[in-house]
Amino acid sequence: MCAASRRWGRRQRALLWVMLLAAWEAAWGQLRYSVPEEMPKGSFVGDVAKDLGLQLPEIRDRGARIVSEGRTQYFALHGKTGHLVTADRIDREQLCENVQQCVLRCELIVEGEMQVYGIQVEITDINDNPPSFRDIEAEVKVIETTAAGSRFPLPDAHDRDFGRNSLQSYELSGDEHFSLAVQTGPGGDQRPELVLAKALDREEAAFHELVLRAMDGGDPARTGTARIRVTVVDVNDNAPVFSQAEYTVRVPEDVSVGSVLVTVTATDADEGVNGEVNYAFKKITEKSSQTFQLDSETGAIRLLLSLDYEEGDSYELEVQAYDEGGHFDTTKVVVTVTDVNDNVPEISVRSALSEISEDAPSGTVVALLHVQDRDSGANGEVRYSLDGDVPFRLEKSFDDYYRVVTARELDREQVSEYNVTVRATDGGSPALQSSAVLALRVLDVNDNAPVFAEERYSARLAENNAAGALVLTVRATDADWGQNARVRYRLSEGRVRGAPLSSYVSVQAETGALYALRSLDYEQVRELRLWVRAEDGGAPALSSNVSVLLLVVDENDNAPQVLYPPPAALRAGSGSGGAWSGVELAPRWSEAGALVAKVVAVDADAGQNAWLSYELAKATEPGLFRVGLHSGEVRTARSPLARDAARQSLVVVVKDHGRPALSATATLSVVLAESVAELLAELGSAADEAAAPGEPEAVSLTRWLVLAVAAVSCLFVAFLLLLLALRLRRWRRQQLLPPAGGALRGVPVSHFVGIDGVRAFLQSYSHDVSLTADSRKSQLRFSASGSCCDTLPARPLPDEPAPLLGDEDPAGALPVDPAAPSE
Repeated sequence: MCAASRRWGRRQRALLWVMLLAAWEAAWGQLRYSVPEEMPKGSFVGDVAKDLGLQLPEIRDRGARIVSEGRTQYFALHGKTGHLVTADRIDREQLCENVQQCVLRCELIVEGEMQVYGIQVEITDINDNPPSFRDIEAEVKVIETTAAGSRFPLPDAHDRDFGRNSLQSYELSGDEHFSLAVQTGPGGDQRPELVLAKALDREEAAFHELVLRAMDGGDPARTGTARIRVTVVDVNDNAPVFSQAEYTVRVPEDVSVGSVLVTVTATDADEGVNGEVNYAFKKITEKSSQTFQLDSETGAIRLLLSLDYEEGDSYELEVQAYDEGGHFDTTKVVVTVTDVNDNVPEISVRSALSEISEDAPSGTVVALLHVQDRDSGANGEVRYSLDGDVPFRLEKSFDDYYRVVTARELDREQVSEYNVTVRATDGGSPALQSSAVLALRVLDVNDNAPVFAEERYSARLAENNAAGALVLTVRATDADWGQNARVRYRLSEGRVRGAPLSSYVSVQAETGALYALRSLDYEQVRELRLWVRAEDGGAPALSSNVSVLLLVVDENDNAPQVLYPPPAALRAGSGSGGAWSGVELAPRWSEAGALVAKVVAVDADAGQNAWLSYELAKATEPGLFRVGLHSGEVRTARSPLARDAARQSLVVVVKDHGRPALSATATLSVVLAESVAELLAELGSAADEAAAPGEPEAVSLTRWLVLAVAAVSCLFVAFLLLLLALRLRRWRRQQLLPPAGGALRGVPVSHFVGIDGVRAFLQSYSHDVSLTADSRKSQLRFSASGSCCDTLPARPLPDEPAPLLGDEDPAGALPVDPAAPSE
């Protein structure tokens, strides 16, 4: 009970020291624990979360894990408690043979932070291995004449445990002729020797049976035994002698299996059988016995297994040479293994991101790598690099850990995925290298606005289109990805002729197709200027605008409209004078080409659809009149003849140049007269015919026409008398007055003024003449004081006033010079 209490107290004190040591190491970012070997899987090693100040949610959410060197993982992290536990049984003798302090190293990696914490776990020894002899039965030959006190080597035991649990003492039992002596070797090991305590007599006993027991210092102690058979032989007075007290040999680790590494030689001065020497390993570890083979006759040491410098760089062997008489000699063989560059650098990806946002700042950690080379010296010096021109760089993190971080900003639109090759090259000759590939996908950020395929769009749409007609399609692309690259279109606000722009056109949000919502009329809207906005689906959204010009193309949908002469409906609605408002007057003495009238028409269309041409479709007297194709001027094609009817009816067709062409007609009534009296009479008769019989309005019209003719006649006589008086008095100013015959030559019909349906001259005393060269059009302006109409006074030349009417020109006509310029 007391022993158990003491052991418990020792364990408590040891645990306290371990906790204090762990706290001190944690302060420096390095944890150190201690655990006995052979603990079952899942045994507690240390409270990592507490010692590092990590919270359990951080360990779970940020992906913390334990990584050990080598292929076997001896430790694991308990996710719920944050404890470091064993992941498998640990055999200290297997991991750390002949090593005083067995320390296993591992790292705690917090992936979310790309942080590494070093952990050292010391594996303490327990007494789980008893001392054992390589040969449980051994034979010792002793010459019967050997003096008491002589010593003979015995096989030594080996204990795989360490410290007090290793071999501590030997015991010998079985015969009074022998005793046991234990010597301490150069390395502090115990070497048992058989001491002859009493002289032997071969005739008394040829063999002696002994038991050699080896004991360790464990609690409880473990033992191992070997049976020793002592054979008493005849006299042999010379012992074998090695040529060297110590053999040293250096061999590369890639030496082939079966090669002779070294040959030890010993000589014996005896002759015959007593001089024959045999060789055997005196002291050798289990590993060395599996690696080397000693030829008992020749002393040659051969290689049984391949050497590995990384597993062992030196071996110490003890070889014994003995003869048949039991004499022996020992020598030490040291095999030094030299390193060969036979290990490529190993790159382990301990933590890595598979995705990274393109707006990640420079210096963002994307991977945590562990690189090591098991070779030594220059063969183990490793250089690191990244292949290609990639926006990443390597940084040293902790011991053999390196971080791959971003060296500059990323752009997914240029490179969306990276295969980053990390290359490690050692310093051997030839150099060995290895590589690891990191696959990294760049996540999109909405950093690109939509871009239209064209700087501006324009389209032409014929008027009178169907509602819903497709006008054009705008197209914008976004260099981003996914939702950030999804483009939607909409119209910017605007108004057309007071109405919202959206009532004229619309844009399909997904495709960018622009549709006309109503039938357009070129005569009302000739173009639409609008803006289309493209907006992506990012948050916040980015947008861009493009100008769209929609030109409405004219169609020939409007017939020409005749402004003069007015249509019959207008003439009929103008009162009593409306029936004759379209009558044109032409003197019978008019020459060919004299201007009679001008048809004026317009077309609401544009371009070719508004180009008008005039044709004479029907005439009372064919060949008497002609119409200008483009001017619409009605002129005499020849001089009127006496046989020509006084009243001429002309039908003029006005056509545009559309396809198909549209047209309108204008009807002109032209009266041919020699004098004013004939003119008035013709107009009067025309008025009588125009009045329907039985209607009181016709009677009233006739009465007024007669009165008008009488008044004009009186005025005409008065004008003649006045002009005669003025001629006699030779006044400088004279006024124009037609002669008695009333004949006019060269006076345009357009300057006749209608009074109640009859066109006649107003009271006028003078006229101005203006001539044009292109249309041969002459103009007369009459004036009279006190007239109710607009008048223009005559302006004769100051130097040489020429009379417009005189006795020399009874007709009172002024010749028209076609070449004279217009005023």
